Amino acid sequence: MNSRKNICILSAAISAACLLSAAVTAVLVSYCCGRLQFGLLNALCREAVQKAPGSEQILLSVLKDYSRQNVKPGTDVLPAWGYHWSDFSLLAYKQTVLCIAAGFCAAVLLCTAAFLCRSRTEARRIQALADYLEQACAGRAAICSASGEDDFSRLEDQIYKTTAYLYQTKEEAVQAKDGFAQNLSNIAHQIKTPLTAISLALQMLKLDGLKSDHLKQAEKQLTRLTHLEESLLLLTRIDAGTLVLHENDTDVYTLLVLAADNLQELFAASGTSADIPEQGEILIAADLDWTMEAVMNLMKNCMEHNPGGMVHISYTGNPLYTQILIWDDGKGFAKEDLPHLFERFYRGQNPQGSGIGIGLALSKEIIERQNGTVRARNKPGAGALFEIRFYRH
Repeated sequence: MNSRKNICILSAAISAACLLSAAVTAVLVSYCCGRLQFGLLNALCREAVQKAPGSEQILLSVLKDYSRQNVKPGTDVLPAWGYHWSDFSLLAYKQTVLCIAAGFCAAVLLCTAAFLCRSRTEARRIQALADYLEQACAGRAAICSASGEDDFSRLEDQIYKTTAYLYQTKEEAVQAKDGFAQNLSNIAHQIKTPLTAISLALQMLKLDGLKSDHLKQAEKQLTRLTHLEESLLLLTRIDAGTLVLHENDTDVYTLLVLAADNLQELFAASGTSADIPEQGEILIAADLDWTMEAVMNLMKNCMEHNPGGMVHISYTGNPLYTQILIWDDGKGFAKEDLPHLFERFYRGQNPQGSGIGIGLALSKEIIERQNGTVRARNKPGAGALFEIRFYRH
């Protein structure tokens, strides 16, 4: 309805501009014809008076009757002398053409002005909606109702409704996430109590001299549960946004060497070694301890998929990002596992080692919170490969 109304208003404005232009053109043509007629009579009277001085009174009488419209019809003299009206209309024709051109230009200018005014109004409306959407994406937009009635009013109203719905959904999602983090924290703390009791019981059994494979298996599972409890608490801190990362200039080679040193005991037990060639000093803005934890999880994953082999690590830098590659010489990832490797508690189709499926998810969370990315793929030929990138901006 508003669109049809605006079209009618614009058509009426254009019609008014054309009528105004036609009226201006008519006035100009009438004015020019009057001046041409007066000039022609003036020339005739001047020539007649100069060549026949006694004709002045006759001309005055004729002009007076002509101006009072008292001229009586009679024989046309000019046609009898062989003249036609077109013989005296060339100048008038030129003047008329100029007047019409002036009127046309005036109409074009008025229509152009109306179009530009409408276009500028639409541009302002579009820019206002674009600014509002930008503020909404940044979370700074206020919820308000649509103003005005034009072609954009329905769009504006829908944008405001959608923004209000998204804000409500966002608040509900944040509340659900906080509730999940709180529940996760409660579960982790609840697990801690029986773990402590089981650990004390196992220590008492060892003090009593009990030694069996069942006791060793219980200790192994207790270690897994303890690691699970620590990982759950860490996930809780990440989800709640309370994990503070202190980003400082960190040398990549130092980071990689420290991560490998912390895994030296596991590497030695599995017969795996790490190859980290030094490629010069490259600095990244990262938290040394937590980034080292993320890299250790990736190295450990390569070790578990290629026990007794070699874990290769390399790093390079360019103006956009610093890249770290970690790969092994094993069979690589199963094709169906690749889309899910960084999901929490996912252990793959053929799980290796005693992990619980949290390490890769934690690595991803830590790296991405420091303006980085991590992805997994199979190296051409053989072997699983992790690619880390820390972007400079």
